[in-house]
Amino acid sequence: MSELPRRAVHASTSVVPLAWLLGAPWAYIRGFLVLACVVVAAAEALRLAGTIDHWRVFSKLTREYEQENPAGYALGAVSMALVALAFDPFVAVPAMFMLTLGDPFSGLLSSGDLGVKRSWVMLATFGFCLAIASLLRVPLYAAIAGAAAAAVADGVKPVVFTYVVDDNFSIPVASASAMWAIIHLL
Repeated sequence: MSELPRRAVHASTSVVPLAWLLGAPWAYIRGFLVLACVVVAAAEALRLAGTIDHWRVFSKLTREYEQENPAGYALGAVSMALVALAFDPFVAVPAMFMLTLGDPFSGLLSSGDLGVKRSWVMLATFGFCLAIASLLRVPLYAAIAGAAAAAVADGVKPVVFTYVVDDNFSIPVASASAMWAIIHLL
C-alpha cells in the first residue's frame, strides 16, 4: 500500500499547532489535545480488542507492526498532548510541527522500513526541522538541538522486546525536551 495517505493524514494534524499560530489560546489547544487523547484511546482500545478491526480506515492507515500495538496516530496524539502540557508553546509548537511536517517529509525520502534510516535522509530531516524551528524563532542553538533530536528520533526506531518505539511518540518529546534544555539550562 502507498504511504501517501498516511503522510497526508500526518501532515493534516498540523492544524493543531497552526491554530495557536493563528491566535487560538494555548489553553484551548491543550484542552483539545487532552480530549483527542481520550477519543483516540477509546478507538485504539476497540481496535486492539478487535471490535472495530474491520474498519477500512484502520487497515489503510496502520502499518503491519501496528496491528497488535497502539497505532502511530494514537502515539502522535499522546505525544503532542504531553508536549503541550509540559512545555510552553514556543517550544511545544515547533516540536509538534517537527512531527506533523518533518516526519512525513522524511517518509517521502525513505522507504518506511524499520531500522536506521540512511544518513542523507537523517541529514535532510535535520535541515527541514531546523528550518521549522528557525521560522518559529527558536534560538539557534535550541533549534539545532531540537532538529537533531527530531532527526535521530525519526531515523532510529529501536525495538524494545517486541514493541517498536514509534517516532510519532518520540519526535515531539525528544525535540521539545532538547530545545527546552538548551534554552533553560545553558
